[in-house]
Amino acid sequence: MQIIRPMRKIYYFLIAIFSLGGGELLAQQEAQFTQYTFNPLYYNPAYAGVEGLTKITAVHRTQWANYGYGNPISQVVSFTTPIYRLSSGFGTHFVQDRAGPVSTLQLQGSYAYHLHLKELRTKLSFGARFGAVAKSIDEGRFEPNDIDDPLLKLGQAYEIQPDFGAGVYVQSSKIFGGVSFSHLVKSEFQYANDLATNPLENHMYVLFGYDYEYGRKVIITPSLLVQSDFNTYNFTLSAIGNIDDKYWAGLSFRQGESINIITGYSVLKDKSLRFGYSFDYVVKGRDAKSGAGSHEALITYTMPQAKPNRKKIIRDPRFRHE
Repeated sequence: MQIIRPMRKIYYFLIAIFSLGGGELLAQQEAQFTQYTFNPLYYNPAYAGVEGLTKITAVHRTQWANYGYGNPISQVVSFTTPIYRLSSGFGTHFVQDRAGPVSTLQLQGSYAYHLHLKELRTKLSFGARFGAVAKSIDEGRFEPNDIDDPLLKLGQAYEIQPDFGAGVYVQSSKIFGGVSFSHLVKSEFQYANDLATNPLENHMYVLFGYDYEYGRKVIITPSLLVQSDFNTYNFTLSAIGNIDDKYWAGLSFRQGESINIITGYSVLKDKSLRFGYSFDYVVKGRDAKSGAGSHEALITYTMPQAKPNRKKIIRDPRFRHE
């Protein structure tokens, strides 16, 4: 009991954040994003290159904006591209996530092999992810009851551990989604203090969606994201309407947390540059979170597709040579 008591003092703020998020620790060990359908690589390594497009995506999220001290702030930048000759794809993403005194950095590389099911007009992808996760605790950001608590003698503790994940993804003309598992190594962070440990829990993500064509220019996409650490789970339901691949808007609901508005638009003639924004209206624990909402901004750029190499055609008045 002598160990548990000071731990409660140190992690009081963190436990408060976790409980405010619907009573599920998994909700905040991993950065969460409302516009999840626009960045599947973050959840599943098997998405790498599966669309046959080279994309760069960046997302910034400020959660519970008016909460004040220690509200979670997250950023992710991802890159994905196909490797046609190997019928596969490569992806990488960088994550920065901060909640109170704890900061987390991730750098992950993903490789996926694509199996073409021509009769079903479907692409089945198998992916693996290798990377590293770094966590740090800043002693100066604690507000302890007991300044002599031995668990506070961390300074700016920093630790890095290897990470591994895997997944399966399906892509067809109308259906997309898959199942993935992250933190399979289950590394533990001790922050240079044997009294305080913080393991990376195994997580499972289930993401599926369907593109329903309503007329020539309108596509309605309902989707579901389920997250679980195999002890608890939460889910997000979304429905987004897209007009001519230029404008989109929709609503989503995060279990035990919020109702969310999603909107965005494409610019440039080829619609390669896309901007998105979402606002989360908190419906549970609103008073405890100072009535705060969450803001999320997204930008995606799709690079022009490289044209396949073709032999130069040589013409003369009588023959056509290649």
